[in-house]
Amino acid sequence: MHRRIIVPSALAASLLLAIPASAADFTPGAPGIGDSYYPTSGNGGYDVSHYDLRLTYQPATDLLEGTATIVATTKQNLSRFNLDLGLKVSEVRVNGRVAKFATSGSHELEVTPATPLEKNKALSIVVRYAGKPSEVKIDGWTAWARTPDGGVAAQEPDSAAWWFPSNDHPLDKATFDVSVSVPDGTQAISNGVLQSQSSRLGWTRFNWRSNKPQATYLATLAVGKFDITTDRTANGLPVLNAYSKDLGDNDGAARASIERTTEVAEWLEGVFGPYPFNALGGYVPNVTSGFALETQTRPFYSPRQFANGANVSVVVHELAHQWYGDSVSVRDWKDIWVNEGFARYSQWLWSEKEGEGTAQELADYVYATRTAEDPFWTVKPGDPGAENQFHIAVYDRGALALQALRNEIGDEDFFAILKGWPQRFAYGNARVADFVRYAEQVSGKPLAGLFDTWLYEPSKPAASTAAAAGLSAPAAAPASGAPSARSAAPKGAAKPAQPKSWKKIAATNTVHESERQGGH
Repeated sequence: MHRRIIVPSALAASLLLAIPASAADFTPGAPGIGDSYYPTSGNGGYDVSHYDLRLTYQPATDLLEGTATIVATTKQNLSRFNLDLGLKVSEVRVNGRVAKFATSGSHELEVTPATPLEKNKALSIVVRYAGKPSEVKIDGWTAWARTPDGGVAAQEPDSAAWWFPSNDHPLDKATFDVSVSVPDGTQAISNGVLQSQSSRLGWTRFNWRSNKPQATYLATLAVGKFDITTDRTANGLPVLNAYSKDLGDNDGAARASIERTTEVAEWLEGVFGPYPFNALGGYVPNVTSGFALETQTRPFYSPRQFANGANVSVVVHELAHQWYGDSVSVRDWKDIWVNEGFARYSQWLWSEKEGEGTAQELADYVYATRTAEDPFWTVKPGDPGAENQFHIAVYDRGALALQALRNEIGDEDFFAILKGWPQRFAYGNARVADFVRYAEQVSGKPLAGLFDTWLYEPSKPAASTAAAAGLSAPAAAPASGAPSARSAAPKGAAKPAQPKSWKKIAATNTVHESERQGGH
């Protein structure tokens, strides 16, 4: 009989494999995901794949009651983990078992499961909660707006904590089912496709589904009395637009703008590639704010966006975000240019298409009318700081960077980049540096210096630098008479003429103005 001799070292190794991890091997997940601007946003230790939200909302009292089921995967051995929520919690279950919970800070829900959670295991979390969102203040502000007939959750960089528990950062995207029960005669609007609607005992339940990864701040809820229009695109996508019944004088202009959503989306597909989601639309609740937001599949618009008449440019901006910001989201909030520079540039391209001023003319006008002393040039779009995250420089100087890129590499490579980028990082996250590398790969040119000049230097680029980038540098029209990306102001002009589209575009400068950021 042959005996296998186990040496001490081998024996020790086999024993280690047999012994379960001790409590010392399990640690709490981080209370923040590591964002450089918002250290307490999001959480560490797990990754969410799906949110199932079953809600009841009473417009008369602003009472929201909810049961959230969160499907996730652990990313470390967890002794406890955090969720972000501002409402009061009554019960938490983890993998079916009652869990202990406590609150800390302004929005941290600390959950301690009955038994520690092993790494890379499926995780289900059920949270029962209730409260009046309008009474919740986090760091002194709110993302919940009361309306005469209901309430709205729409805000950036975060809004989820006012109506559902989450890992509240764009790095952790998930699919969503949102089921909302409201009194008969009232509607609940959310993202994606309306799967079903049913009424019972004076209440109507609306069931919405977003079937592609969605950042938590892009999830939206609007309860009120709306006039709803529906349609389908040529490709069969459902289109749903909702207008508060009490928009007053802004009603006609809002409809004249948002009813062009399908047209704008079809045009943007030609610029950015296939539309990435399962629905289209927009909604205008009766709120007093002035901003708009790219809530996924169904942008939010304040009535004031249409106070001076129809403005399709704001629709262009928010729909462009469906590719740049929603499908491809920031890895860190300092990378906001990857969202806003492109959404603004899409407005310039729309102006070019409509014959109201080329992107070149708009770029020349921005460069010429902002003096070197203007604080505009001290803001770095590539890393503007939390206090300047939605500064006009992120938009206009950010778009200048794109025009400079277009002039440097030519239209063929430039538009290949605009279309390829949303495919390269579809449903994921990316940094400014990722875009620079991608542009270099497509064009075959070194571009770090160009982006440093237009995104990071805290001063106005010199006239010679601007001229080298094709900005405010008069050039002869091509012999064929065809439009040129480099065509600019006539020689001898003191400054470029104001493009016809300028005022419409400038009217959207408050597009992401919020109580948290103040007026930008």
